[in-house]
Amino acid sequence: MRRVLRVQSYRWMMAVILFTVHCSLFVSSAGAQKREMRGAWIQCVNGQFQGMGTVKMQQTLAYQLNELQKDGVNVIIFQVRPECDALYESRLEPWSRFLTGQQGRAPQPYWDPLQWMIEQCHVRGMELHAWINPYRARTKSTTVLANNHIKIRKPQNCFEYDGLTILNPGIPENRDYICDVARDIVTRYDVDGIHMDDYFYPYPAAGQIIPDGAQFQQYNNGIGNIGDWRRYNVNLFIEQFYKTVHKAKPWVKVGISPFGIYRNKRSADMGSNTNGLQNYDDLYADILLWINNGWLDYCVPQIYWEIGNKAADYDTLIRWWNQYAGKRPLIIGEDVERTVKAADPRNPAQHQLPAKHLLRQQMPNVKGTVLWYAKAVVDNVGNYGMTLRDYYWHTPALQPDMSFIDKKTPGKVRKLKPVWTSDGYVLFWTAPKGKDWRNTATKYVVYRFDKGEKVNTDDAKKIIAVTPETFLKLPYKGGDQKYVYVVTALNRLQNESKIRKKTVKL
Repeated sequence: MRRVLRVQSYRWMMAVILFTVHCSLFVSSAGAQKREMRGAWIQCVNGQFQGMGTVKMQQTLAYQLNELQKDGVNVIIFQVRPECDALYESRLEPWSRFLTGQQGRAPQPYWDPLQWMIEQCHVRGMELHAWINPYRARTKSTTVLANNHIKIRKPQNCFEYDGLTILNPGIPENRDYICDVARDIVTRYDVDGIHMDDYFYPYPAAGQIIPDGAQFQQYNNGIGNIGDWRRYNVNLFIEQFYKTVHKAKPWVKVGISPFGIYRNKRSADMGSNTNGLQNYDDLYADILLWINNGWLDYCVPQIYWEIGNKAADYDTLIRWWNQYAGKRPLIIGEDVERTVKAADPRNPAQHQLPAKHLLRQQMPNVKGTVLWYAKAVVDNVGNYGMTLRDYYWHTPALQPDMSFIDKKTPGKVRKLKPVWTSDGYVLFWTAPKGKDWRNTATKYVVYRFDKGEKVNTDDAKKIIAVTPETFLKLPYKGGDQKYVYVVTALNRLQNESKIRKKTVKL
């Protein structure tokens, strides 16, 4: 047995070596991306934090954030509302059992996980997007609900389906309620985005019928087909949700992460050549309508399958989304474990990360990736995290352009100057003057060019830092070499100012 294990270990080690060499050769020729969402989902609904306690949970999250920062992640999508509850202090909904073990019980010692995560992400230069599940009111494993839970307060607003409790999308009051929750989060917390996943109408279960016939009769608005009516309900909600968030804070990005198949070709000529669950037909989520109407700011289809999957091929789906979903930044939701467990069909000696990365680079409308899930990256499953750190996400990146929200930029940074300090040689600057969020700087981009080299801020390889600070320690090595440092300012949308530059001897 030991000999077998040694052979298996050797084979795995050689596969990792071959994979790493391939990445080194590939990335050197591919170039870095200047604007790219590099996200990771941190979920609570799997119970990973339940009953962990304040200190241990903070330690666990801090470790994960540190590792993800090293891996190049620039957006954390943190689950704060899994079942009409809260991983933050809410006057509308009870504390989550996925935090304390009992719904309605506040954490002891007291803390607010959402506020803490915002602070921790911002100090690391990351964005924090608060992830909510809009309609799900109770998961299958929850048996006791708090007295102030929506199911207890207004049972008539919910229905039961396949062991779940769902806020009925056909009741107009529920749209207002979810928007009130979103408004509460956005107005009280300094979130950079608010994010919904793929739970709209429930995933279909064999032999079960959604019990919404009475609401269809009451609220059908002249729509004769119940499927069309259900899509109409969700469409109304998505439009209202988007407008609610942007009215509260225009810079907060609205992201939606739908199931990876919109429609199969057998259901519609423009559908993908796939055979699986469908957003439009089964979940009543017309994601393309929302994109084309501008009711979201970024879309993250969950293309979790491997290249070559018979029912839902990754290659087929990424090309389909690139073709049809380009009116808003398209971000690919990728399953880390499935990616590293599947062999590349063209090179069975390695897993599929290089091939998937190449496909994403070839798609002009793809503006980034969100990884399912964060812990798999932190644990470096299949060398995934280290490959991001050393190759694909080695240089910093800005967020995708969202000038469709607003085009204004901050002014230039002021008083750019290198100064000797007790901590060494430091480049300092002063924030530009700003009157509102559009021209107020929140982060800065620092570029470095060789003396005499053309200053080109489109060259992502020249970015050495994206930082919330107004200083950067310089790598002084004797003062014999001249470099040109360029600093720009970013506002909340990461619209970039004009440059300020300084020649420095290092």
